[in-house]
Amino acid sequence: MPEQQHPTPSPDSNEDGRIRQRSETVDGMRIDWDVAVPMPDGAHLRADVFRPDDERQHPVLLCFGPYGKGLPFQEGYAPMWNRLASTYPSALAGSTNRYQVWETPDPEKWVPDGYVVIRADSRGAGRTAGVLDLLGEQEIRDYHDLIEWAGTQPWSTGRVGLLGISYYGVNQWLVAATQPPHLTAICPWEGFVDFYREFARHGGIASNFGEAWVDHQIYGVQHGVGERGKRNPNTGELVSGPPTLEDEELLANRVDTIGEVLRRELLDDFHTERTPDLSRITVPVLSAANWAHHLHTRGNFEGYLGVSSEQKWLEVHGYEHYTEFYTDYGLALQKRFFGHFLKDLDTGWDEQPPVRLNVRHVDGTFEVRNEQEWPLARTEWTRLYLDAATGTLGESEPEAHSIEFDARGPGVDFWTSTLTEPLEITGPSSARIRLSSSTTDADVVVTLRVQDQEGRDVSLVSAIDAHGVLGVGWQRASHREIDPERSLPHRPWHPHVRSLPLVPGQAVDLDVEIWPTSIVIPVGYRFGVTVSGLDFQMPGDGPWPVLYGIQQRGNGVFTHDVPSDHPLDVFGGQTTLHTGLGTNASLLLPVIPSR
Repeated sequence: MPEQQHPTPSPDSNEDGRIRQRSETVDGMRIDWDVAVPMPDGAHLRADVFRPDDERQHPVLLCFGPYGKGLPFQEGYAPMWNRLASTYPSALAGSTNRYQVWETPDPEKWVPDGYVVIRADSRGAGRTAGVLDLLGEQEIRDYHDLIEWAGTQPWSTGRVGLLGISYYGVNQWLVAATQPPHLTAICPWEGFVDFYREFARHGGIASNFGEAWVDHQIYGVQHGVGERGKRNPNTGELVSGPPTLEDEELLANRVDTIGEVLRRELLDDFHTERTPDLSRITVPVLSAANWAHHLHTRGNFEGYLGVSSEQKWLEVHGYEHYTEFYTDYGLALQKRFFGHFLKDLDTGWDEQPPVRLNVRHVDGTFEVRNEQEWPLARTEWTRLYLDAATGTLGESEPEAHSIEFDARGPGVDFWTSTLTEPLEITGPSSARIRLSSSTTDADVVVTLRVQDQEGRDVSLVSAIDAHGVLGVGWQRASHREIDPERSLPHRPWHPHVRSLPLVPGQAVDLDVEIWPTSIVIPVGYRFGVTVSGLDFQMPGDGPWPVLYGIQQRGNGVFTHDVPSDHPLDVFGGQTTLHTGLGTNASLLLPVIPSR
């Protein structure tokens, strides 16, 4: 996109004549609320600008999206805020937290260090009028132009960095691929890259997350919710106004993103439009991944590997989706990265190793380890074979056998013997599954498990589940076709461009991608895998937490039983798993030898 000059906004440059920019200074921080940022087509984005109260120029940290720039973290996401405050209180220290907004940097922790922090509402969201089209082409064009506006303001040095979690990470990949001239560095913190494979459908199977997400996080802050929504306590203004529109008007002002996802079983232009060409990203990248987020994990690894940037880093952590972004650990990492690239400070970043892993242990602790590449060069790729006759996992391929299970049931389990020495699994995995079905299709979920000496399942705090599974992969049998040129033994690549129905009773081979994970298993424990047709559920009587109407039993809100995607006459049959000689039914695991 060509570079263009943007005029400084005036208080009355707006569409509806009712939103006015206002400014205030609080403790040395100048805040410009509801700045009207002009777009080439005559529309305006609404942005809040937090900057030092001086006449100097400063680099910019920017985030842009649909969650409502004026919705306080404490109100919009109270359970997450309360968890952060009670479990990680140091993350909220050093700030009044008056300006905290979900998944965005806290201005009070950046402005005193000489940064401008900008939050802007995308079209159709919050204070910005227009049609809401999540991650669509118009939104990314707007983001490009917003970056260029921020880079040409009198208070800007011309260096713009992008920082934010989840959606505010996802659209960083997309806009960086458009190569805005003033974009200097990006830090997508837990943000997917592949709209089809990571958001819409896992292995071709529709996720329940989409509908729950838009209902609970998007539609409540759509522009025009107005008086039915919340107010910004700092300004008294409506978060999603000022107009209050009827439901029919709101519906007409948004693209039915999730409806389109559910209607489109195969990958097409709707998905590719919302997936970046990673090879076009050349700016410095700090890709921060969570080991256990069934929306974002894969994307941060694929993003790190796929960008053309000569300067790129991968960091991997655990805990809840939002936690490490706000902790001292995460903030220090961010400040070292952006201090180096936006302010030319000696932060030690020039000595930062390419990969930093927080390796997980079964007791929930982490071991910080610096590495030089991903996957790790010293990985011992280890194949463990499934034995349907004994329910075991072993290094030798057993005699041929088969086992049948209900496609809607808990599936079948396979276990190693008790470990006599520690086992570290860190990296991407894959599974080769040979199956047949009594119907014309079947879903396969491959879940990695660990049990302690008493036979209790190990679970760890994951991004969206206090009892998260340790690793998982999904594959629909009719989407089993792979692209051999893009596939790797540990990362099969499925094009998802055509459906290949099963012939009932006829066995086929499936290559299942298991997203990257990390776990160190001690002596006396055992490692296992469950192969099922539905999401694995952690054993126990509960009660289990519920978020967005979805019971959390290991997979958070990322379950896969959308009724329209699972007609019982197709996905309610019997699945037969074939193992042993001639099948290669197995797991390929990234075993890391001790140093």
